Amino acid sequence: MNTSANSAAPANADPLSIQIGEPPADISSSLPLRQWLYAWLLDPKIEGNLHRNVDRWIGILIVANLLALLLEHLPAVYEPYRAWFHFFDVVSVGVFTVEYLLRLYLAPEDPEFKNAVSPRRRYMASPFAVIDLLAIAPFYLQALIPVDLRVLRFLRLLRILKLFRVLTPAWREFVFLNKDRSFRQKMHALVFPSEFGGRMHGLFDSFIMVWVLISVVAVILESVQGISHVLNLEFILLDAVAVGIFSLEYCIRMYCCVEEPSFKKALSGRLKYGKSPSMLVDLLAILPFFLEAFLNHLFDLRFLRVFRLMRLLKLTRYTGATSTLTKVIAREWPVLSASAFVMLLLVVLTASLGYLFEHDAQPDKFENIPQSIYWAVITLASVGYGDISPVTMMGRVMTIILALMGIGIFAIPAALLSSAFTDQLRIERESLRNQLYEMLEDGAISVDEAERVNREAKRLHLTQQDVDQLVEKARRERLLMEDVSALPIHKIATKAEHAVEHFKTLISQIRQLGIMTDREKFELVARQSDRLTANELALWHQIQQDPTPPEPST
Repeated sequence: MNTSANSAAPANADPLSIQIGEPPADISSSLPLRQWLYAWLLDPKIEGNLHRNVDRWIGILIVANLLALLLEHLPAVYEPYRAWFHFFDVVSVGVFTVEYLLRLYLAPEDPEFKNAVSPRRRYMASPFAVIDLLAIAPFYLQALIPVDLRVLRFLRLLRILKLFRVLTPAWREFVFLNKDRSFRQKMHALVFPSEFGGRMHGLFDSFIMVWVLISVVAVILESVQGISHVLNLEFILLDAVAVGIFSLEYCIRMYCCVEEPSFKKALSGRLKYGKSPSMLVDLLAILPFFLEAFLNHLFDLRFLRVFRLMRLLKLTRYTGATSTLTKVIAREWPVLSASAFVMLLLVVLTASLGYLFEHDAQPDKFENIPQSIYWAVITLASVGYGDISPVTMMGRVMTIILALMGIGIFAIPAALLSSAFTDQLRIERESLRNQLYEMLEDGAISVDEAERVNREAKRLHLTQQDVDQLVEKARRERLLMEDVSALPIHKIATKAEHAVEHFKTLISQIRQLGIMTDREKFELVARQSDRLTANELALWHQIQQDPTPPEPST
């Protein structure tokens, strides 16, 4: 194996470089084929290879197989698409078979098996290899001997065990990172981003996001009467499982939030965290289920089911765009509120005039001013559904004028938000540049500092080129600040250290001047008309370290 494949991150090699994402793998193309394939596809120790991508896509395929297996139990879904289900199963078995044979071929390169007498035989006896074989065996078993369909489906369910290949290394890493830590600290590392979470925290976030999407899709499909009639029991079970998962997550977050610096106190800290926007969203994601379950005998709460779509807002926790938008709205709220006030005045005025001009002609549509507000908003927003429209001459003239005004008035908030959002991104990027400026005080960027910048760059959607430009800009500004000669003399004089350094620089420049100029001509010009005093000339000679001053030319 090429030792360069396990090279350190670029942040160590170049003190001013920051790699966004994983650095590209440094794998020699001169390696033997088997070593080269193992290094690229299966070696977990090499950063930047395809190991994580392989595990990720295999995991997605396993979950998709599980969903397909569940849908096969529904005749209304399975029968019309039987051929597609079979095609998907064949493709899945093909992928899993290639994976199994590839791991079997590369077993002699795996450190776990390479020292065995027969590495491939040792691999075939390992638990993961047995699971991989069980994942594909039912398909080939069905082709050779008749197998009851129920038994076949049960054996195919064993494919879910392949997920342990992804979960086991992440769990081992999590246990190692949280050694000698308390249970609450471990739970905190699992659900909150920290240095102790590792890959397990990422898998937990992915698990929650998958269930959010599944739950929301189920709520949407449940509104379709034909699908709801066929899958009513399945939707109920799915919603119960989703609520159970989200409730457990909510309780874990409330339990371990005191490990966060902002919520340290046992009671007040949890109350403060519970009132945060993200936790209110989490509460709304589960509240309709419990309200309907416990109060359905008192009230008809079926309307609360639509609020299950609030679960989609849980995804805002995993993106920085929402926090940026919140900051923008808070910062521009005075201007936005003023704009909203103008729009409100214009809507009321438009509704009043519409009622005045159209009430007599259309008493059923312009019955009163509140009813006219709907028409006013539709007109000013330039939507124009056409269900309510003026028929009088004055009403139509007014509609034309107000529609043209609405284009500008209603566009103000959108323009403000767009401009403010761009400005907020610029401010946050400037903040990142200032952080880089502080990091460069010692002339280098450490690995921890590079990881911090990496996370912030991903949140701000910066490319590698953007980060390189920020680093270079911060480095130049740092050098400029360290160049005392570029500062005004009154600022240099405020610090004795700067004054001494500036004095030394000036002496050095005078010496360079003495080396580069014609000394005799300099003496002649300096003595003419007393351009330099005797003391100044003596200081000049002293700086030039002349043993005896030269005689002036006649």
